[in-house]
Amino acid sequence: GFFQSYAVEVDIKDASNATCLYADWMMRFLITYESNNGDYKTTTLSLSSSVTHNGSVCGNDTRAALVAVQFGEGHSWSINITKNNETYQGDFITLTYNTNDTAVFPDAKRKGPVTVLVKDPLHPVQLNTVFVCHNSYFIEAENVTQIFWNVTLQAFVQNGTVSKKESRCPADIPTSAPTVPPTIANATTASTTTSSPAPTTAPKPVENPDTGNYSLKSGNKTCFLATVGLQLNVSQDKPLLININPKTTIADGACGNTTATLKLNDGNSTLIGF
Repeated sequence: GFFQSYAVEVDIKDASNATCLYADWMMRFLITYESNNGDYKTTTLSLSSSVTHNGSVCGNDTRAALVAVQFGEGHSWSINITKNNETYQGDFITLTYNTNDTAVFPDAKRKGPVTVLVKDPLHPVQLNTVFVCHNSYFIEAENVTQIFWNVTLQAFVQNGTVSKKESRCPADIPTSAPTVPPTIANATTASTTTSSPAPTTAPKPVENPDTGNYSLKSGNKTCFLATVGLQLNVSQDKPLLININPKTTIADGACGNTTATLKLNDGNSTLIGF
């Protein structure tokens, strides 16, 4: 499914009212929780239209910077960012979700705030460089999948101005086909003979997706089994067909008494939940 999500913009000023930390991003969370009848359900927690950033700080050579936001009915998210001589890097990400929010967790067995702490997996960024990631990337820990996209972040901003120099995430960097060096077999020899132009080759149609076998276990027993080929048809600027590759896709999820959830992560920024 697709869920409404709002962008967050945090612009932290120092004592001279100059920008020292800037962040603009979108995120949402897939959370698996236990219901009152013992089933495990997966819900989506998205940002609301009203977000505060109390507790965010600039940081310096001896103190970590902190981006902290609060939203919805008692939910919060933060990342602390450390600096060395030449780079800055996210350290730990902390998510606290409140299962008393009945709109998101209508029948949660456990009531109250739950905190998940995870190490930021991204690489260090050079100082005076802004980190940019338009494509989605995922962080999974403790029954929570955190999804981020359209990220712009610079910590320890110099001279109050966000840099124009960008450091892109791996998901934004296109992969190009390797260049094949010329050999005797594929070299072209010049000729004075005039020939007809080669016929135009029609675009190769996208093949049907390979069939994958995905399963979940509850103890020693298989509780969820899916044998399926998956293809996504995404309508953006132009139609995009994506085949899910079973060889690189990881199945995860949970089974309850009356509900089962299967999550497929293809390792290439695509996450599908059933």
